[in-house]
Amino acid sequence: MRSRLKQKIIEVCDSKIEKKGTNVGLSFYAFFANKNDNPELLMEAAEWWIITHELDHFEKAVKIKQMVESID
Repeated sequence: MRSRLKQKIIEVCDSKIEKKGTNVGLSFYAFFANKNDNPELLMEAAEWWIITHELDHFEKAVKIKQMVESID
């Protein structure tokens, strides 16, 4: 995973947790604007989320943050 994507995921998770608490869920779309301005990065996130880890559409932000932080 690119460091830019990893950092973006952590930032979004931190923000959502701060605003809505530890039970907040999100999908990989939360890491991108409503317009498709970076399809390559979006596909990288989708592949990591759907294919690599077979995650549900919505997952807890704390879980996603922990998973991403464990990537070397």
